[in-house]
Amino acid sequence: MTTHTKPGLRPANPNFSSGPCAKRPGWSVEALSNAALGRSHRAKVGKAKLEQAIELTREILQVPADYRIGIVPASDTGAVEMALWSLLGERGVDMVAWESFGSGWITDVVKQLKLADVRKIEADYGVLPDLTKIDFDRDVVFTWNGTTSGVRVANGDFIPAARKGLTICDATSAAFAQRLDFRKLDVVTFSWQKVLGGEGAHGMLILSPRAVERLESYKPAWPLPKIFRLTSGGKLIEGIFKGETINTPSMLCVEDYLDALHWAKSIGGFDALIARADANAAVIDGFVDKSSWLGHLAVDPATRSNTSVCLSFTDRQVAALDADRQAAFAKGLVSALDKEGVAYDIGAYRDAPPGLRIWCGATVETSDVEALLPWLDWAFAQQKASLKAAA
Repeated sequence: MTTHTKPGLRPANPNFSSGPCAKRPGWSVEALSNAALGRSHRAKVGKAKLEQAIELTREILQVPADYRIGIVPASDTGAVEMALWSLLGERGVDMVAWESFGSGWITDVVKQLKLADVRKIEADYGVLPDLTKIDFDRDVVFTWNGTTSGVRVANGDFIPAARKGLTICDATSAAFAQRLDFRKLDVVTFSWQKVLGGEGAHGMLILSPRAVERLESYKPAWPLPKIFRLTSGGKLIEGIFKGETINTPSMLCVEDYLDALHWAKSIGGFDALIARADANAAVIDGFVDKSSWLGHLAVDPATRSNTSVCLSFTDRQVAALDADRQAAFAKGLVSALDKEGVAYDIGAYRDAPPGLRIWCGATVETSDVEALLPWLDWAFAQQKASLKAAA
């Protein structure tokens, strides 16, 4: 039931952006006071912090000991591009996509790398494609969690342990909130600014032994710029995976990532992070179940994201609007919440169907999600009244 009455309780933290995401509870700039500012990242103090970031990432994410973890330039995008340009071309590739970022990787592989043997396995927003169509004798590129659709794979069971191709997984809005089946994944990428609320510009690249073997045995037909090079003389540049970054990282951002990792460890590690995201998403599930105007974009509950929760309009009058008018309706609703200071940046991604996208990752407090929901009803009622007045 929607209401015109303005709610009395506001979220203590109105940051529900899907990236950069809310900082961890209790964060302040004092958390960065020990940053190695003005020091070389190659100095003992700088390298130690970079190594610690890698070690804590392995510990909290439960990455197998024989997988390499590196800090690379240009956020998750840079990490994915490094993998695509360095590894693909040895065999055919299946590109799996069901939202904008997965579709973007298809564009890069087809139009930039210009690979000839590419199969596209795609689905519309809200559903997964038919994963049984994937041929794992080929290389496979996919997102674990569709950040702009709110649809994720439920687990790694669809990937065979015995496979000839590599699996390259963009896990940027899944890492630290969803269980990644690393033994089924040869490349995993993510960025700091999602589930742990870190700062942007730095990516993480995790490689299986099979991926390392490919790097050392296969040389792409195209030239690789410096920031993509993972090998030298046919051998993996091991220093990248020991804190010797390809280019200069921000030691301020490194300190912030370390702070987030220490916080994650202090609250119980991986299990606690997942539980926090699950609790936040569950609150929205309950709200949607009772809502007369809002539904999940993700059709199947088993594949709904617990981080980037995407919502669509089910109200008959709003749903009947064309895409442009629905987008305008959503923009007005989001703007009203922004002006009230109760929710920032919760509009659907620009390429996604009109609606809302509420980040529910581990740094978000469940009490803030609970406080937000009555405001959604309020904002919808305001926009619906405006719609009727204009009719």
